Amino acid sequence: MSSRLVVRLRSLFQLDGWLFLSMVPLILFGTAAIYSVDLSRGGNFSTFKKHLIIVALGLLVFFVVSAMDYTVFRATAVWWYVAAVVLLVLVLLFGETIRGTQGWFRMGPLSLQPAEFAKLALVFMLAYFFSRRYRYFRASATFVGSLLFTFILQFFILMQPDLGSALLLGLGWLGVMLFVGTKKRYWAVLLVICMVASAGAWSFLLQDYQKNRILTFFDSERDPLGAGYNIRQSIIAIGAGAWKGRGLGFGSQSQLKFLPEAQSDFVFAVIGEELGFVGALALVVSFGLLFLRILTLLPRAPDDFTGILLTGICVLLFAQFLVNVGGTLGMVPVTGVPLPLVSVGGSSFLITMIMLGVVQSIYRNAALAQRHL
Repeated sequence: MSSRLVVRLRSLFQLDGWLFLSMVPLILFGTAAIYSVDLSRGGNFSTFKKHLIIVALGLLVFFVVSAMDYTVFRATAVWWYVAAVVLLVLVLLFGETIRGTQGWFRMGPLSLQPAEFAKLALVFMLAYFFSRRYRYFRASATFVGSLLFTFILQFFILMQPDLGSALLLGLGWLGVMLFVGTKKRYWAVLLVICMVASAGAWSFLLQDYQKNRILTFFDSERDPLGAGYNIRQSIIAIGAGAWKGRGLGFGSQSQLKFLPEAQSDFVFAVIGEELGFVGALALVVSFGLLFLRILTLLPRAPDDFTGILLTGICVLLFAQFLVNVGGTLGMVPVTGVPLPLVSVGGSSFLITMIMLGVVQSIYRNAALAQRHL
């Protein structure tokens, strides 16, 4: 009996070493950056303490999800999607507005951002939808159906308005469509739809500050003390870090509060200034290992649902990384997208840990199946 228990525990917690070793440095980078920024505020390190609780909860969620059979998510995919739509509607009615976006539920010290939940729900739904229509990947009805699922979530998110999260959902859908293979003529239709949707969003949904961010991206001198100020300070911070950085807690831009949203939107700039090029490179390499590990699991996918699920998770995390770091470097407009596992934010951290828990679950089940062959 004891030997069976040992075998069961080993199979339950059989970790993917490469996945875990790429996660841990990212969590440590984020924790260090949040501690450093909180240090500049004096006080009692309230944000840092809250972040430690979220990290502990996130690790617990990761292990719980990784111990589950990934087929549970296929069976419940529709319910995840329905729950996401309901939450997005409710947050428009009863949510709290923060920095111009009505996208949070407040429950005392806790908060929930339904847009983060929607990312996970969309990945499950797309994987379920395409796995059920495996013979019709290239059919027009499949293309339109998957686009409709995505657009419904995007519409409610844009109503908040939250341009960054809506963009990520679109990129996630795009990555899945490239993976399953879509006829070329559909991309022309998509281009027209995107143009019309962009014009509509610009005219009716986006707030003035969001429009200003986009315009400033194309003309950095348009508003140097307003929308362009953030990017300017971010680039100064990264440049000041040089090779080895100024040291944790000694970055002038972050410690003297020249760098806005240092713990979230511009956390990469904090790391670049205080840990230098070496620290920033180590962060990027850790992300690269994470994405590469998820992609290397694709050949082990036992079915279409699993392959599409892994693709969707990888694309969403990569897009989030690209948009955040690109915004910090002035390469893309700043949209308020957090850096996965690094930026402060409980909803983003927990949803990311659920995604990685799903990846670990797929690895564990694939390893067990290989062992029984």
